[in-house]
Amino acid sequence: MAYGIKALRSIQFGIETTAGTELNATAVWRGTGTLKDNTVLVMPEEDVGAYVKKTRMYIPQEGGTLTLDEVPATFEHLPLLMACGIEGMTTGTVNSTGSWVYQFDVPPTGSPNTIKTLTCEMGDNQRVDLGLYGFVKSLSLSGAKGEAVMMGAEIETRAVNDTEFTASLTVPTVEEILFLKGQLWIDATTIATTTATNTWLGFSLDLPSGWNAIFTGDGSTSFSAIKYVGNKDDPITGELVLEHDATAETEITAARAGTTRLIRMLFQGAALPLAGTYTYKTVKIDAVVKYTDVPELSDEDGDDTVSLPFEVISNNTLAAQIIVVNTVNTLGV
Repeated sequence: MAYGIKALRSIQFGIETTAGTELNATAVWRGTGTLKDNTVLVMPEEDVGAYVKKTRMYIPQEGGTLTLDEVPATFEHLPLLMACGIEGMTTGTVNSTGSWVYQFDVPPTGSPNTIKTLTCEMGDNQRVDLGLYGFVKSLSLSGAKGEAVMMGAEIETRAVNDTEFTASLTVPTVEEILFLKGQLWIDATTIATTTATNTWLGFSLDLPSGWNAIFTGDGSTSFSAIKYVGNKDDPITGELVLEHDATAETEITAARAGTTRLIRMLFQGAALPLAGTYTYKTVKIDAVVKYTDVPELSDEDGDDTVSLPFEVISNNTLAAQIIVVNTVNTLGV
């Protein structure tokens, strides 16, 4: 008898050409997670002269949720999540020979972005589940000293079905994004003017994508389409953790006054094959924010710190933008 073994679990993705149409997976996810079948099972109440319910049951709605656990973020896999929740850029623009730039904009005005969707395979040596039309419902990033930047995501799919893994995929080579190699800028009017040195201890960023599944009477119990509703009711939020120093005092003053702040977080990795606009693998996060609370002092091993929660807003030209530079010219491989 064969038994399912945790060590043999795998998650594989393929970026769909047509949303909801299955294709073979092309990428192995270097992380952990689980695919939950969200089929709704209903046993209706009825009076039929019996002490227990009879066999009647119906299924009014089907779907799935692939939860990607928080794992070290990489320059290679982060843009795959961004393309399926923020903006559907899957082929980078050339930075230099052997390196490409992926730019993802949170739209402050105008028409919404389009996104890509995923065929998702998840399971072990006993059973493999399949979810189609997968889109990133939410994405999280966080970082702290002595750690890699961490990423996690929730992917919503159509009905979950049995499948087999796409065979013979190569586990990709990836590079972790390290928090201590990051830099922070905080400004009032022009982004990336004032470097916050010797102060940045950590951050978090929660990015609900603003995309929802739409269930309509369309001949199927799975969702028929997805729709962008924006982030007004489900905002992008985060937190900066700083040493209690002059920089922190400036930001506490800004929090008390409700002043708009322009934030840049920059992380660099290995040198690219040839320098262009960017010399190193890069993740650059720009955001317009307002602090949502005036922080009290905290401590970390006897060191006074402050944690500044914020919400991403729009100043009519920018809300948020994430740029990833790596050596992969097409995502999903």
